[in-house]
Amino acid sequence: MLKEFKAFAFKGNVIDLAIGVIIGGAFGKIVSSLVNDVLMPAIGVILGGVSFTDLKYVITPASGDVAEVAILYGSFIQSIVDFLIIAISIFLFIKLITSRKKKEAEAPSDPPAPAPDIVLLEEIRDLLKTK
Repeated sequence: MLKEFKAFAFKGNVIDLAIGVIIGGAFGKIVSSLVNDVLMPAIGVILGGVSFTDLKYVITPASGDVAEVAILYGSFIQSIVDFLIIAISIFLFIKLITSRKKKEAEAPSDPPAPAPDIVLLEEIRDLLKTK
């Protein structure tokens, strides 16, 4: 069982998947920072100084020791923007990779060498032409 697990764990696909998950996590943090620290403040200024993290619908206001109950739809909007940016980035990256693979596949390769019997027949034909 240990040998089977080792064969599975060290296959190229599993290692590639693990690397993809790690890079994806780091990429997600970068995109979240881009959205939260760069895009949303700029969009908020354009919309008249609105901060999306402050947007909420209060169901029950806070009173005494009871916390406020609210629907934080501003955070949801930020999550949607995060998702859209990540999805577009991944789409463009995959499109770039597939276009490069297509170019490699379309590159003409050398025609295969003719079989030895074909070469021999061509030589016989050429000799018969000269006689």
